[in-house]
Parts: sequence; structure tokens; C-alpha cells
Amino acid sequence: MLNSTEAIYQGIKSAGIDFIVSVPCINLKELLIKIDKDEEIIHIPVTREEEGLGICAGAYLAGKKIAILMQNSGLGNSINALTSLYELYSFPLVMIISHRGTEGEPIIGQVPMGNVTSDLFSILNISCKQIKTPDEAKEIVGNSWNLSTELKKPIAILADINYW
Repeated sequence: MLNSTEAIYQGIKSAGIDFIVSVPCINLKELLIKIDKDEEIIHIPVTREEEGLGICAGAYLAGKKIAILMQNSGLGNSINALTSLYELYSFPLVMIISHRGTEGEPIIGQVPMGNVTSDLFSILNISCKQIKTPDEAKEIVGNSWNLSTELKKPIAILADINYW
């Protein structure tokens, strides 16, 4: 049986994603290590989500299959880039998101954004899928790039604390 990190990693490989930017998150730590070691994936750590979205847009224009790994607390930082860049130009993007602030969250400051994350994606008209099990994650992530290119827009994949 796959663990949570390996499932997402295998999904990324299956999707053909070859360019990833990331913003650090404790839940993504093991996944970031695996991606960083993968010679077939260009991995660029960034300090802010909107910086990563700009870099991904450039990589997409250069022919890369792009993704961002981030925590949902950075969604607020991303809204302008998601609307004025990705929506306006119909760019695909896979957003793999550690959904903090859900049931079991030990840091109370994560809860307010955790409560509104799904609503924000709905308002942005961005398809958002919650992964619950490693098998489900592998399949959803594996199909993510094709879905994003078909929709001509970003998609979000949320993994809450119970997933990890």
C-alpha cells in the first residue's frame, strides 16, 4: 500500500509534470525531498506563492507541465495572479495544496483560512478536489494535468491533516 507522500509523487510522475515550484510546508516536507532528488523534474523553491505562479507561467510558455506545491494559507497571496494571469490567459496549472486549518489542526491561526479555502476556490471558479486516501490521491494527481489543460485553467488538489 502506498503512503500519502509516495501516492502524490507517483501521481505527479504519471501526469508528466516536469516543473514544480514550492513554498515550504511541514506536511509537504517528504514530497519536496523526493521531487528535489528527481532529475526529470525541475524544482524551484520560492518564498511566496505569487512568485511561484509567475515562474510557473513562464515555464508553461516554455513547454513545461507545471505545478505548485503550497499550503492553503498562501491562497490569499495567490488570488491576483490566479485571476489576472491564469484566468485571463487560460493557463493550466496543478496546485497541490496542504490544507491546513482542518479538523485536528494544532495551530489555531491556520483555522480561519482553513475554513474558507474551498469557498475561495468556488468563488474563483477553480475546480477543487479533496484527496482522502493514497489510492485516490494517485489517481486524482495522475489525471490532474490532463484535466487542467482540458479546462484551460488551474485546478486545486487539497490534502488535509488527516490525509498526511
